[in-house]
Amino acid sequence: MDDGDGYFGEHVAAAYDESSADMFTPNVVDTAVGVLAELAGDGRALELGIGTGRIALPLAHQGVPVHGIDVSRAMVARMRAKPGGGSAIGVTIGDFATTKVDGKFSLAYLVFNTIMNLTTQAAQVACFRNVAAHLEPGGCFVIEVMVPDLRKLPAGQNIVPFHVSPTRWAFDAYDVATQAMSSNYVEVIDGRGEYRSIPFRYVWPAELDLMAQLAGLGLRDRWDGWTREAFTSESRQHVSIWEKPADR
Repeated sequence: MDDGDGYFGEHVAAAYDESSADMFTPNVVDTAVGVLAELAGDGRALELGIGTGRIALPLAHQGVPVHGIDVSRAMVARMRAKPGGGSAIGVTIGDFATTKVDGKFSLAYLVFNTIMNLTTQAAQVACFRNVAAHLEPGGCFVIEVMVPDLRKLPAGQNIVPFHVSPTRWAFDAYDVATQAMSSNYVEVIDGRGEYRSIPFRYVWPAELDLMAQLAGLGLRDRWDGWTREAFTSESRQHVSIWEKPADR
């Protein structure tokens, strides 16, 4: 872990776009940005965990004013180095569960499982309340996150591998009693092994709805993904939209 940047310091930031290449393809990004631009309308958008600007840069290119919050200066520096990543997009460095920024927003969003970077239920609840305080009446909060894949865990097992190759192994470890999990990576580089672990807290759709209710938000839509297919019991992820009442 890099000092001051949480688990997303320079070592991770340097390879982040490449390691998440599937999420940077135009069909993935353009579809998500289209939904978010529609929800933002003529207002401003607040991205929690803006990272290297995968969504913020094309959203700003669509004419939506974007401000971001992120704990990692290294990730934000990568965004700043990209075309359009300069001063046009404001960024506040801090924990997005509690960090305040000026002004109100018609849209706030958390994508690519980032809500799980908050590793306690209390922090996730605080995030919803923080977002609600930043939204203008009628504004929306969007989260894209996985559905916990506990069906892959037979009795007595708490490890789910998701990548195996001659030089790289990756697996998720689950604690179903606390909803704590971690993604763990073992990689052999020039004959030497490196190990990295990132903690998360998985969260269920109904639990997120309750967090939203505690923050004064109501569920507006829930889809299987950005292309708006119906969310079902077989969905492995969801895009959920909560709305702040127009009279608040």
